[in-house]
Amino acid sequence: MIRYSLVCEAAHGFDSWFPSSESYDAQAARRLVTCPICDSDKVAKALMAPSVVRTDRGQSPTPVAPLQADAPMPMIAEPERQVRAMLRVLREQVVANSEHVGTRFPEEARKIHYGEAEGRSIYGEASPAEARALIEEGIDVAPIPIMPDDRN
Repeated sequence: MIRYSLVCEAAHGFDSWFPSSESYDAQAARRLVTCPICDSDKVAKALMAPSVVRTDRGQSPTPVAPLQADAPMPMIAEPERQVRAMLRVLREQVVANSEHVGTRFPEEARKIHYGEAEGRSIYGEASPAEARALIEEGIDVAPIPIMPDDRN
């Protein structure tokens, strides 16, 4: 298996695995390789740096310094960069002004909605099915995505 870093015409970067380089070439020629963000089939291989570990020294390679928070994100179009920045500010506001209830979020949201608990701003974790059920009950929830670079 080989992993390629790919980029679409809108500069969305993503990775994908292929059995071989020939498999990638065949799938790309048939326009079967598409961007998971915008569904564009105009995809190309992005520049990749191979990860090679030296075995002659018995040491691991020198770690690469992480990108600084204000460093430009590579291969991300400006509109997406702006959306990510706005989502990050929104997340920071929610965290600063709400109570974190963790995985109890669905239960706490129901208690607040039905008057069984004090009304307050909360945030936490809910599965897509739990969030959908809350919305179907008429409970206002606003999923805030965790940005890929926030997990690093």
